Amino acid sequence: MLSRRLLRTKVVKGVYAHLQCESDNIVASEKALTASIDKAYELYFQMLALAPELVRYAEERQEIGRNKMLPTYEDLHPNRKFVCNRAIARIAECEAIANFNAKNSLSWSNHPDLIKNIYNDLQQQEFFTAYMASPVSSFKEDAQLLANIYMNILEENELLEQVLEEQSILWSDDLGYVLTMVARTVSSMRERQEQIKLLPKFKSEDDLAFAKKLLRQSIVEFAENKALIDQYTQNWDVERVAMMDNIILAVAVTEAKEFDSIPVKVTLNEYIDIAKYYSTEMSGTFINGVLDKITSAMVADGRIVKTGKGLL
Repeated sequence: MLSRRLLRTKVVKGVYAHLQCESDNIVASEKALTASIDKAYELYFQMLALAPELVRYAEERQEIGRNKMLPTYEDLHPNRKFVCNRAIARIAECEAIANFNAKNSLSWSNHPDLIKNIYNDLQQQEFFTAYMASPVSSFKEDAQLLANIYMNILEENELLEQVLEEQSILWSDDLGYVLTMVARTVSSMRERQEQIKLLPKFKSEDDLAFAKKLLRQSIVEFAENKALIDQYTQNWDVERVAMMDNIILAVAVTEAKEFDSIPVKVTLNEYIDIAKYYSTEMSGTFINGVLDKITSAMVADGRIVKTGKGLL
């Protein structure tokens, strides 16, 4: 399922886009947020379908080898351990994945160079060499290889990043989150299970409502929160504070005020990490200091009141 971290990140980006285009249409920004969230879930299914494409490519290469004019012994007797990987076959046979991808026009068929690139990279990996050489043959080993593919070689593949950006600009920066979702799905696979346990879009029914409310209130309260932020950044050159830092701070303050069941510490940690990734090198430290001061003052004067789990 899509994590709250990803939803918060998309809200930050949504507020940024809203302010950059100087829009006064919150409904349109909310629809854009929902579309971005939907696309992230589509990417989960798109990435699940990638492994069967690697197997298909490997099998095609073996077929070409067998049909050579003068095939070698290895051409005629290839190591078929990868093409017979049972975990990958389970994904290839999953009707739910196939139906979802067909409905949303998701496919890798127009990117043979990417499949070739990833497969060639895979062949150079020690974990793949060890897998192919191992005399062991088990579903657990097959699933472990699949997990290694998703977690160890895909996130840093520049061609994959380029192809994903071409397919949808809304997939920008989603790959790491989605690969974690895919790895969780793979880790839950068992040989005796007939169906793959696909992750739902959200962990809780409240997640989408959380994201929409956070976006809307962050936009409505931005001027007010920006004025508050300026009070606590007087020792900084306010004009040089990155726009993204101001937006991250404003969204964090909104969350702290508007969601009484979320502990302040959770909010601080989430936005500090988002700042480290999406803003400047010093943003994490800067936002940590400013947010701590702001939230402490707001708790003290009653502007932030937590209940239930928010008290933890």
